Amino acid sequence: MSRSLFYVVVFISLVGCHMSDSTDFSNVFDGSGGNWVDLSYAYSEEAIYWPTADGFQIDEVAYGETEAGYFYSAYNISTAEHGGTHIDAPIHFFRGGTTVEKISLDRLIAPAVVVDVSDHATPDYLISVNDLKAWESRHMRIPNGSIVIFNTGWGDRWPNRLGYLGTDLEGPDAVSELHFPGIDPEAARWLVNHRTISAVGIDTPSIDYGQSNSFGSHLIFYSSNIPGFENVANLDSIPEFGSFIVALPMKIAGGSGGPLRIVAFVPSSSPMIY
Repeated sequence: MSRSLFYVVVFISLVGCHMSDSTDFSNVFDGSGGNWVDLSYAYSEEAIYWPTADGFQIDEVAYGETEAGYFYSAYNISTAEHGGTHIDAPIHFFRGGTTVEKISLDRLIAPAVVVDVSDHATPDYLISVNDLKAWESRHMRIPNGSIVIFNTGWGDRWPNRLGYLGTDLEGPDAVSELHFPGIDPEAARWLVNHRTISAVGIDTPSIDYGQSNSFGSHLIFYSSNIPGFENVANLDSIPEFGSFIVALPMKIAGGSGGPLRIVAFVPSSSPMIY
């Protein structure tokens, strides 16, 4: 049994389903066994992108009644890979790394570990090894195969560009003015060397903090084939442990990333045992 399938079996059993020839999954999908939480921002002209990237654009092709008498609506859209709630594939910062369409589902469907630093994160805060050890002291060793997501509280600032990015400038001149929290490369290295995680995510524009010019956490995670989720929403709505994440990106052949629809299921029963 694959790791992701094992997690699904455990997940289903903990919300009251019993695996059999006639397994009833309805209490997962109708919400009666818990709550589904959308961790994605909508794509619109308000969606925040890196200052040097082209933002989201939607153009109407047709909207209204046709000559044949039926209603018809269609649009063209354009977007950079890395904007709004999105995934970084390992190839984004690692030559020869996995492209987005080849990321294993084992890395995208897994239990969540939410490390909440929102009570002490500042615009240039680096999430530390101590933050990770503090989470473990409150709960348990970070379980193998978890998706580790950091809640810095920055989601409260969306979609205010100045508050979220630290600047409302655009283009190359804006990059040196970016201020938001990120993951200290030492914490990234600790996770890679001492824990076995499936993916990493954060509620800011980048897993590296705004003032980084070396992108050390990107290099450490992605060279270890660990994808990243950025601009994750609504992290205050899921617990530090006990939820289950499904993170499915647009399947772009050869892509370095892409738009991500990420959701979490929070069981109404006892917290998930990893």
